[in-house]
This record gives sequence, structure tokens and C-alpha cells, in this order.
Amino acid sequence: MKRFYPVNIGFRTFHQQIKLRRLFTKPCIKICVSSVALNRHFSNYGNFYVNPNTDTTRSTSARTRSYSCSSTSPHIGKGDQIKQGWLRRGVATWSPLAAAFNNCSSIKRPSFNLLSQKTGLFGYKVLQEPDGFYLLKEEAMLETDKLVREATSQNRTRKMVQIFDELSDTLCKVADMAEFVRIGHPQNRFAKAAENASMAISGLVEKLNTNRELYNALKKVTQEGDIVLTNPVDEHVAELFLFDFEQSGIHVDDLMRERAVALNEYILHIGSHFVNGTNQPKSVLKSQLPENIRQCFSIEGESILVTGLFADSENDLVREAAYKIYLFPDSHQAKLLDELLISRNELANLCGFPTYAHRAVRGSLAGDPQTVKEFLDILSDGLRERAQNDYNDMLQLKRSKNRYESQIMPWDIPYYTAVAKQNSYRKERFNIKNSDFCPYFSLGICMEGLNNLFQSLFGTTFDVEECCPGELWHKDVIKLSVHEEGSILGYIYCDFFERPGKPHQDCHFTIQGGRQLENGTYQLPVVVLMLNLPSPTWSSPSLLTPGMVDNLFHEMGHAMHSMLARTPYQHVTGTRCATDLAEVPSILMEHFSSDPRVVLQFAKHYQTGAPIPHSLIEKWNASKQLYSASETQLQVFYAALDQVFHGEHPLNKSTTEILADVQNQYYGIPHVPNTAWQLRFGHLVGYGAKYYAYLMSRAVASCIWQVYFKDDPFSSSAGERYRRGVLAHGGSRPPRELIQDFLQRQVTPTTLAESLLNDIDGKV
Repeated sequence: MKRFYPVNIGFRTFHQQIKLRRLFTKPCIKICVSSVALNRHFSNYGNFYVNPNTDTTRSTSARTRSYSCSSTSPHIGKGDQIKQGWLRRGVATWSPLAAAFNNCSSIKRPSFNLLSQKTGLFGYKVLQEPDGFYLLKEEAMLETDKLVREATSQNRTRKMVQIFDELSDTLCKVADMAEFVRIGHPQNRFAKAAENASMAISGLVEKLNTNRELYNALKKVTQEGDIVLTNPVDEHVAELFLFDFEQSGIHVDDLMRERAVALNEYILHIGSHFVNGTNQPKSVLKSQLPENIRQCFSIEGESILVTGLFADSENDLVREAAYKIYLFPDSHQAKLLDELLISRNELANLCGFPTYAHRAVRGSLAGDPQTVKEFLDILSDGLRERAQNDYNDMLQLKRSKNRYESQIMPWDIPYYTAVAKQNSYRKERFNIKNSDFCPYFSLGICMEGLNNLFQSLFGTTFDVEECCPGELWHKDVIKLSVHEEGSILGYIYCDFFERPGKPHQDCHFTIQGGRQLENGTYQLPVVVLMLNLPSPTWSSPSLLTPGMVDNLFHEMGHAMHSMLARTPYQHVTGTRCATDLAEVPSILMEHFSSDPRVVLQFAKHYQTGAPIPHSLIEKWNASKQLYSASETQLQVFYAALDQVFHGEHPLNKSTTEILADVQNQYYGIPHVPNTAWQLRFGHLVGYGAKYYAYLMSRAVASCIWQVYFKDDPFSSSAGERYRRGVLAHGGSRPPRELIQDFLQRQVTPTTLAESLLNDIDGKV
């Protein structure tokens, strides 16, 4: 992603998210747990996809990281460095914003005002020490009791939805911050205290989930109207709160509700074990492999350990052996997956849904599983010939090594895709390296480019904030304020540089959601962007590959969604919206990062100041289009499989038989017998009938780009319409209604699929 959502009130979701993230989020695993728990909240977005032909599950937004260029150079003494002068020249020519991110001295040693009072994390004085999380948790619990009493009181004077949103905000402020600190803080004592706070809030949420009096009070308002005058936004948000409640079965009788609670716990348990099993190596006897490839794998005595798919191996036989061994069916994993799917279906049925897919997709842009299927089918039909052309091209590459080769196999696709993009065989096609680009993409220059773009589109600017001692969790973090005409719209904490122990995730975390306060002021949004960019050195700033630039733009799209949303309720602010809508602003930003008109405005050599050659941008964009049809077809296949698994039950076939059927229908490369890729597909746990969402978000983003920004990516009038028509609303309006009103056209599976196909054809 994909991808951390704050607490949902109806409350069950938060309880599940906390447990899932504790179970699955581990340093150095590129599965961010927000993608493992795609629901309305815990806004940690990176784009996530899994490729059964590669070694690991990883973030698409970071897919080029393995080709990053180093910013290191031969050692230069301090005096020589100043004489050489990249820092000196940069400071002379860079804006204060660019200098803050490029000047390593300002990054490594943040400047604090000596007169500033010491504070704690994110400005909370109690968080100068880890024990502050206990105090925040206790305060939240006391305030929760007070708000529950108000919501259920006969003498209530406020809107019910206002009380619920304040209750949600009270829990979110502790839970969301604690969840980020648990994952992102380098000191274990802070991380542990934050985890304890998360667990305590989780227990409180579980208690609230069983509060029938609270649920009935909300339900009465949604059915009969409130005692206070409400508007459509109030009513929509109240319905969302009610739906969140009912997803956990609070509306059914006691016996069924107990069963629903037990199923939720069982699903979490089964899911954690299944995900753990997706990365386990496979062991075979040495005698089962040809002698000439044994040394390519780990050898333990008489056994060989296959730890992945070895997709980057030049040896065809190694890739084939790894594929067939690593994906060989595992009966225990198969049983876990069966239990997961059966339990999810039972839970959905208990809560009144015909399938788990209906439960997962309700309230989304798609709206129902039938719309999802229609979208995937139309897209699949349109991709078939385009993808086949990709496979034919790959086959020609394969024949350049062995002219007798007759077909492309699943284990060939990632290898020859990389070969084509890295240009090992066809130098006449691109003849580019990431190192050609990096000098033009210093981090500071990219941030300045974003700042100028947002100023053109929205009239906003970034300012670097001076932090108080204790406010930051690491010296590399930079705090930005977002301004508009002298007013501050919100704050972005930029935790951009890799460091030991930092999770390999590219994420957007909501720390505090924006909402309208009763005194007429607005609670400002606060977010963290966590990336893993190369650290600056004494000889150069942080230099980004084009893929890293795309990723920076992507994550900043999430941040600006949070900054520019001006919803009355934090429950639906910014990225707290349907999954298939939440990725639209971030994917749209990738269109900007690929547009030569945008890139030429900011990309300059960090030493000479020379602009990036236009030819480099054209070659990079052409390389990104390479094999995009086959890559998209793969994602359609995954999404279709996810829908079938979470559709009508009983399935009547094994998951492996279903895999073969779906693969042969939606993917251009047939299923290989005795392989069970679905048992390695950990996203079945987290996405659960929502894997289609990224494809649909891509389609919507493409529509917006074509209609509003294709002719002029700096258009202030288009930017203002986009801001007021989409970003400002967050999740406060039904997604399809929101997008249709903005595009002034019907959003159908056909129009979405056609838009995405145009994107693939390079017509956007």
C-alpha cells in the first residue's frame, strides 16, 4: 500500500487492527500492517502488491528500491569538502525548504531554540518519558466513560454523531499515536509503553463493542432522526458508525453475538498463523535437484533449503526449481486457509451478509461484489491481447539466450521484465541507469518541486518548523507546517531516512485527525510520513532514484489528503474513507511525478544546477510503460481470486483447484500443476475481498488526470476544483456520489476499465 487506520466506532474494527498489527508488523518485513487490515482507519498507506514470481511480498511504491543508487563517494575531509562546495553551493542556491532536506548538518543536528521549553513526543509534555502513555490512556478511559454516559442520557443536548465522533477522537488520539510509536520509535522502552497503551485501548474497544445501550441509542437516531437538526453529512457519518458496530454482530441475539465474537478472535488467530507460514522456506533432499544448480541454494547436510523464488537468477533451471519447490502445496497452510475462508463466511452470514465479499465491499466506491467482478472482467478482456504482446516480447528476450525456447513460464516473467527494464539485452531501447537520474533528484529539490506544485494547484506552501526538545523521536525527522494565506492547515512529520531497526515500510500515519470543534476552531490534522530513503552524507545530499521520487509523490498525496480535508468529523477526515477511494489522491500524484512538464520544473543537478535532460525523462516514462499490461493482468488475477475465495460458500473445490481455474481464466500464463501460490499469498488475510481496490483507485485517478490535469498539470482552477470536490470531503460523502459529482459523469465498471486501459496504452 497499502497502506494505518485509526479506531472505528463501531468499535470492533480497532480491536482487530491492533491485534493484527502486533502479530504481523515486524521490522524488515515489507508488509505494512495497515495493508494487512484494510478498513476505514489506521491510515498507513503504501501501495501493496504481491508477485508469486518474486521472493518477497513488497510495496509497489518501493519496487525500484533494489536499484537505488548510492549517494556515497570517496572520503572527503571537511576542509576539502567545503572547498569542493556542494553544501556551500547548495545553501547559496536552494530555498530554505530544499536546504533543510539537503543540508546534512541541519538534518543530523536539528536546531532547537535554547529558550524553548522541553516537551514530549508530538508536543505532548507527558510523553517526555514512556510512562506518559499510561497517563494518556487513563485520561482517554475517563473521557470515554463520560461520553458514553452522555450518548445514552435522556437529557442529551448535542447531536449523537458529534458525541460519537468525540468518543472516536478521544480513543484515536491515544491509539493512533501509540501505534506509530510502537512501530517507529527507535527506543524499545517507548515502543513497549506504546504497545501497552494500544492493548489497553483495545480492551476498552472490545467492551464498547458489547454495549447494547450505546448501540441502541445510535440506531434509534439513524432510524427515527435526532433530537437536534442534522444534515446529510451527519446522517451519513452516523450510518458509518452504525455499520461499524454491526460488522461485529452487536445487532443479533446474544447467542449469535457470542459466536460472532468468537469467530472474530478465531479469524485473527488463524490469520496470524497463515501469514507466518507464507514466508517459511521449503526443504528438499539434495538428490532431488540437478547437481549443477545445488550450489545456488542454501545447503544443510543432505538437504537444500529454498527460501524464495530466486526470480533474479539468470539460470532458467534455478528459477524453475525454486518456483516448483517453494510453491509446492502445504497441507497445513491449506487447512489454515480453508478455516479462514469458512470462518469469514460464517461471520458475514451471522451479521446479515450473503458473503464475506458483500460485508467487505459495502460502502465502497464499488458498492457490491457484482460491480467488482464486472470491472475485473471488462479489464481482463481488454488486457488479454495487450498482455500477450508483452509475453511475446519476453519470449524474444528468452530466445536471445536460447533460440529453441518455445514458451514463457511463470518463473520467467519477473526475470525478463527486469532484464528489459534494466536493458541488459536491448540497449537501443532505453540505455539508462538509475545512477543517471539520481544527481538530478536530491531530496531537497524534490520537496521544493512538491511545494511549488501544491502552491500552483492549491495555494498552499510548506514551512520547516523549529521543534521543541523532546518533540521528535529521531534526529533525522523534519517537521513541516502546511500554510495557506497565513493560516496553518496541519503538520507533517517527515521521517524519511533509513536507519537500523526502522521498518522497511513506506507509510502514512494519521496521528491526529482534523475535525470541527464546538468553539468554532478546527482541530488541525497531524500525520507522519515514513520512508526509507538513503541518508545524506558529507559528500552529497540524499539522492533519489526515479522510483523513489514516484514513491515520495505518492505518499505526499496521502499527506495532502489529510491536510486539505475539512470534514466536520475526524472519523471521516482525509484518508479515512473507503479503501478504493483512499488511494486515489496518492496514485494521482504519480501522474504528476511522471509528467515531463512537472519534473522539468524542479529536477536539477545537485552540484551544477543544470536541469535534467528531457530525453532522460522520456526514457524513464517509456520504461515504466514497458510490460504494464502484463503486470496489470497479474493484479486482475489476484483480485479475481480474492473475490472468488470470499464469494459464495461452500467453495466445492480445493483452493488450489480454484486457483488453477481463476488463473487460466484471468492470467495469460497457465497454472503449473502441483503449485499452490495462494498458500503464499499473505494479503488474503489483510485485504479480504478488497484486493481489487488498488486497481479501481488507479482507474479513478486516471479519469481525474485525463479530465482535469492532462492539459495543464499546474492549473490552479483544476486544483481548486479537485481540492473542494474530492480532498475536502474525505469519507464524509458516499464514494461513488463524490466521484461522479466531481467528474460530472457516471462511474461504471466500463468507464473505469476503459480509463485504466488508456493509462496502460500511454494515452493519459
